[in-house]
Amino acid sequence: MIKTKIKNYLKKVIKKPIEIEVFVSENEQFGHYSTNVSLRLAKIRGENPIQIAKKIKNLLSSMIARNFFKKVEVATPGFINFWISEKVLQNELKEILKQKNDYGRSRVNPPNPPTGGGGQRSKIQVEFISANPTGPLTLANGRGGFMGDVLSNILEFCGYKIEREYYINDTGNQILTLGKSILAANGFIKDEENFYKGNYVKEWAKKNSSIIKKFQDNPLKVGKLAAKDFLKTIRKVLKEKAGIDYDRWTSEEKDIHKKNYINKVLDIFKKKNLVYDKDGATWLKTTDFGDDKDRVLVTNDGFPTYFLADSGHYLETKERGFGGKIAIWGPDHHGYVKRIQAAAEIISFKNSKIIITQAVRLISRGKEVKMSKRTGEFATFEELIKEVGADAARFFFLMHSPETHMDFDLDLAKERSMKNPVYYAQYAAVRCQSILKKSKSVHSNILENVGMNLKLLNTPEDINLMRILARFSEIIEEAAKKLNSQVLARYSLDLARQFHNFYEKERIIGEEKNLMLARLILISATLTVFKNIFKLLGIGLPKKM
Repeated sequence: MIKTKIKNYLKKVIKKPIEIEVFVSENEQFGHYSTNVSLRLAKIRGENPIQIAKKIKNLLSSMIARNFFKKVEVATPGFINFWISEKVLQNELKEILKQKNDYGRSRVNPPNPPTGGGGQRSKIQVEFISANPTGPLTLANGRGGFMGDVLSNILEFCGYKIEREYYINDTGNQILTLGKSILAANGFIKDEENFYKGNYVKEWAKKNSSIIKKFQDNPLKVGKLAAKDFLKTIRKVLKEKAGIDYDRWTSEEKDIHKKNYINKVLDIFKKKNLVYDKDGATWLKTTDFGDDKDRVLVTNDGFPTYFLADSGHYLETKERGFGGKIAIWGPDHHGYVKRIQAAAEIISFKNSKIIITQAVRLISRGKEVKMSKRTGEFATFEELIKEVGADAARFFFLMHSPETHMDFDLDLAKERSMKNPVYYAQYAAVRCQSILKKSKSVHSNILENVGMNLKLLNTPEDINLMRILARFSEIIEEAAKKLNSQVLARYSLDLARQFHNFYEKERIIGEEKNLMLARLILISATLTVFKNIFKLLGIGLPKKM
C-alpha cells in the first residue's frame, strides 16, 4: 500500500519510535498524502516544526524515496505533503491486473485482529440481527444485518476466520408474551397493553386455531410454536431476499440452557466473589466493571434473567475457541453494553466489541412511515426489499455509519437514475464492461506491452483515477480496523465519481492506438476493483443498465 510505504520511508529517516500518521489529502493542492509527524516531533524536541519538516524532506530526497515521490513540499504549520509519481501509480495498475480477485487481500495486514488479540489466525465471531422470533424483521434488523454481513466479508478478505452467528432467544418472557398475544387474538384470554398486536399475530392465530385451542392453558408452548414458524420466515427472508447466510444459528434454549451454560457461568461469577443476594434475587456486581448499577442474574421467583443467559452465551462462544467476538445490536440496547462487557471480562473473554446501530426512519414523499412491532402496522425488512430491491436496500443502509440516525429515502432508492447512489456506482462498472466489450473488436489482447502503454497515462483524469484505484487496499484496512463497512460503500461512490469524470473528459475508443490501449488497461483495472468492491458489499453487477 502506498500509505504504508510512505510511513516506512518516514521511519527510515526519523529513526525514532514515534507514531506516524499519514492521511489522504482532501485537496490535491496539499498533495496526494500528508503527514503531521513534524508537529509531533516538535512537541518532543522543542524545535520548530517547519525546520523539522524541511530536514525530513531533504532526507527523503536524498534516498530512494525520490523515485517514489513526484514532489515533496513543506506547508505551515509543519505538514509534509507528498505527490506520488506516475510510475508508482502505473505499477499499481499492474498489480491490480495481476492479482485480480485477490487485489487488496494480500496487501492488507493489520497488526492485530480488530478485537484486540490473537493474530490474524484468531477465530472471530460476528453476531448480528439476533432478533427475537416474535414477528417479522424490522428495518433496524435489516440495517444491522447488512452491516454484519459486509463486515464479515471484509474481515475474511483480510485473512480472519469468521463465524457469522444468529443468536435465537427462543425461550423466556418474550416468547411467553408472544404466546399470550396469540391466545388473546383468539379470545382465550384478555388482551393486554404489552401484547404483540400486528396482523401477523392475528394471521398465525387464525391459521393455527386448533393448535391454540389444544394448548390454551400453556402460553409458553403456543409462543414457542409460533416463534418456530416466525424463525423459518426470518431465515428464508435473510437467505433468499437479503442474500445473508449464517454459519451458525445458536438456540438459547438448546445451546445455552440445556447445555448447562447458565449454571456454568453463574459458578464462575460466584467463585470470583461477585455475586450476592438481595430482595430474594441473585445479583452480579457489574458496578465493579463500570456499569451504573448491579444487575439481576436470577429473579426472586427463581428464573434466570436474559442477562444471565447472554453471559452463558458468551462463555459458550469462548469455549468453542473464539479469540474475539463482535456483536451488532439495535438502538434499544445502549443500556445493555456495560453489563455484558462486564460479564465478558469476568469470564476472561476480553476481546469483545459491541456496535450499536442507531434508529432508522423510512421516508416516503417527505413523510415518515411509522414502524412498531407491537402496535400493528409497520414496515418490515422484507417489504422494503420487495419495494426497492435487495441491492438498493443493502447499499442505502451501508452508506451510513452505524452510530448515526438514518432516514431511508424510499423514493430515491426506487429511482433508476444517477441520483440513486447504488445505480450511480453500478452504472460506472457497467460502463467499464461496455467499453471493454466494444474494444474486443479493436484489439484482442489489451494487456500486451503493458509497461510501455501505461507511461501514456499522464492527464489529470488518468492520474486521479489511478490514485483512487491504488487506495483500495488502504480502504479495506481502514474498514477492518474501524469495523465500519460504510468506509467501503463511500469509497465505491468516490471511485464511481472519478470514473464518470474520466469517461466524460477522456477519449478512449478511437484514440491513438497506444494511448487507447493504455486507457483500456486502466478501465480493466477499474472494473476489477469494482468487482471486488461489489462482492464484499454483496451487491450485483448488472450486465447492462
